[in-house]
Amino acid sequence: MKQVHLAAHFPGVNNTTVWADPRSQSQIDFSSFQQLARTAERAKFDFFFLAEGLRLRELKGRIHDLDVVGRPEALTVLAALSAVTDRLGLAATVNATFNEPYELARRLATLDHLSQGRAAWNVVTTSDAFTGENFRRGGYLDRSERYTRAEEFVRLARVLWDSWSPDAVLADQESGRFLRSDAVRTVRHQGRHFTVEGRFNVPRSPQGQPVIIQAGDSEEGREFAAATADVIFSRHGTLEAGRAFYADVKRRLARYGREPHQLKIMPAATFALGDTDAEAAEHAAEIRRLQVGPQTAIAFLEQIWGRDMSAYDPEGPLPDVEPEGAQDVSQGRVQVADRLGVAARWQAVARAKDLTIRELVIEMTGRQSFVGSPETVAGQIEEFVRTDAADGFILVPHLTPGGLDDFAARVVPLLQERGVYRADYGGATLRDHLGLDAAHVGGAA
Repeated sequence: MKQVHLAAHFPGVNNTTVWADPRSQSQIDFSSFQQLARTAERAKFDFFFLAEGLRLRELKGRIHDLDVVGRPEALTVLAALSAVTDRLGLAATVNATFNEPYELARRLATLDHLSQGRAAWNVVTTSDAFTGENFRRGGYLDRSERYTRAEEFVRLARVLWDSWSPDAVLADQESGRFLRSDAVRTVRHQGRHFTVEGRFNVPRSPQGQPVIIQAGDSEEGREFAAATADVIFSRHGTLEAGRAFYADVKRRLARYGREPHQLKIMPAATFALGDTDAEAAEHAAEIRRLQVGPQTAIAFLEQIWGRDMSAYDPEGPLPDVEPEGAQDVSQGRVQVADRLGVAARWQAVARAKDLTIRELVIEMTGRQSFVGSPETVAGQIEEFVRTDAADGFILVPHLTPGGLDDFAARVVPLLQERGVYRADYGGATLRDHLGLDAAHVGGAA
């Protein structure tokens, strides 16, 4: 049977996390990261996933406290987690626009050593000048260039990781030789965005190369993933959309000499459990109303409409006003590419279902959710994977750090009984967990 892959997302404070719930704990304290990671490891998840926030997001010039209000640096947190976990993969989101290949390759290779082969890099890009104001080059990178830089970045990082042969370290005390002759190649790279010449100073790590994750959904993002990634963090949540995305991306692999099993597609997903499907549905509705409070509903509306909507009642009907096509009222979020088209779709749904503003935002912004009894949710997950709508899921709990507990205790055993999920880890590295081939050795920059 095709096996299900699962990962755990620690989202920080945003409109997914219900931070005001009494059960919610710190988003910064190490104990929160440790608790969620240990739960994921007990449930035999593939990896633990940290997002990244390089600047506090703003709405009309003010910090919106229901969005991201602080997020620790991911690689530092994961290095600490490597000491309190044994098998769980450790995935960090790190921006390819505001880092340099040599330094980031060193940090990721170091995490792979510390964790004995469990490191992963979620490659993201940005053309957002607002975020870029925190960095020396600012928002210089044109949107059309972001994947060009990211592709060169990843290719160069892989050359650096491969520049040490697997048996480079001899450490022969009798002869006094530490390295084998010619075991560390000089890297010479001069490209559009980077110039590197010298020898990498971190030995080849246990995985050879950290696992590469990518989250882009545009045409450029899909092509970049097909050429480069080991895992796609997808946003497609329905069976139909998932199957279409899955077929499209897997079909692209052949042009890069890759096989379908060499790229895992794992959408983000939430879940709500209950003893019965009806109870779970009530629980899910309650969670969504807590996630999308009145202030958040207006914030989402303003992002789509591109104008101040604070005078309108979030519990009232969608106002009969047209969006401003070019204006951005939020900073630090991915901007809406087709604001007028998106607004038209929202207007149509609001009319058809007679929804209030808040109900409309809840309807239009929810990501893939598995809702039902443990038996129902296990069946839904199996169907997605069995019918090639996904290879697995990156679960985003609404509570931190205990939000994964019920899933681990009630759904995972059912997946194991169905024979579609591991009873124990079969290997030591993240590549082992994901069923990925060993990282390639060699190549040129």
